[in-house]
Amino acid sequence: MTQKNAIQIFEEKKVRTVWDDEEEKWYFSIVDVVAVLTESVEYLTARKYWNKLKQRLKEEGNETVTNCHQLKLQAADGKMRLTDVVDTEQLFRLIQSIPSRKAESFKQWMAEVAARRLDQMQDPELNFDQAYADYRRLGYSDKWINQRLRSIEVRKELTDEWNRAGVTEQTQYASLTDIITRGWSGKTTRQYKHFKGLKNESLRDNMTNIELALNTLAEASATEISKSQNPQGFHETAEAARQGGQIAGDARKQLEQRVGHSVISPSKASDYLPPAQEKKIDG
Repeated sequence: MTQKNAIQIFEEKKVRTVWDDEEEKWYFSIVDVVAVLTESVEYLTARKYWNKLKQRLKEEGNETVTNCHQLKLQAADGKMRLTDVVDTEQLFRLIQSIPSRKAESFKQWMAEVAARRLDQMQDPELNFDQAYADYRRLGYSDKWINQRLRSIEVRKELTDEWNRAGVTEQTQYASLTDIITRGWSGKTTRQYKHFKGLKNESLRDNMTNIELALNTLAEASATEISKSQNPQGFHETAEAARQGGQIAGDARKQLEQRVGHSVISPSKASDYLPPAQEKKIDG
């Protein structure tokens, strides 16, 4: 299965999803859907509800459970964990088992998610349009959004190059990202998040314009170096990543000499977004 994880938003609540390129269908995190339909504030409450419902459905011989997949999705602690998921058809049947005043509006939302994906497959620019709208709703500036979308495009080019070099494991992706981040910022991803006071939030979504620009330069440089050197395997790819990070690191040091202060900022999104939007910035 070729997976593309995505966060969908239903009435300001996250629903983790996975798009399967081969089957051309969405898979939805059951616990996230349960949280929406039962209006649970705590994740643990939604998980307990699903565990009880799953047991009852098993006893009834409901195929929604017997055919239930488990895929790795990012948990609240940032780690990738196996999570119960169902496709759209299974989810419609599952919704019927959960009394909820939000059931009909959620079904309509599911249909919109499916339709939007089909449109995006026809026109890739719509992916950026959707991302732009999501960030704009959260309160980010147009300048920041343009930077962020460009960084997403550059990141995709980089991971495609890593895949070509034979690097496919998520743990290796994380290690290479750490090498690049440390190369230009002087901090690992974990250290950087700690510096900004982040826990489960996305580091990139909490970077300033200049931090995003330097990160983009580092990843674009790593991509071009990798293409020219044609590394094979993790260790050779790691050297290209180190060189890319160093290029942006040198640029950062030169800039800091000119401006007289560090451009690695402890600022995070909640420091400069409108107060009403702060609670939404969690990944």
